[in-house]
Amino acid sequence: MPELTNTPKISMEAIVERILSFRQITPIDQRLLKSALLSKDSLTHNDQMHLNRVFDGIRNGLILIVE
Repeated sequence: MPELTNTPKISMEAIVERILSFRQITPIDQRLLKSALLSKDSLTHNDQMHLNRVFDGIRNGLILIVE
């Protein structure tokens, strides 16, 4: 797996909006989300809401996990 330090800095909101608009989460999306999460000391309420949207979409079959 590539180093997370080489992952571009993109806002969590932009990543989540891309996932929701394409209705799928790719390995690249997963790495970007992981990098965005690890770059923060703590999650804001907004960050938690964005993540919940993705988790709910996956759980309800609205977002496909692409490998």
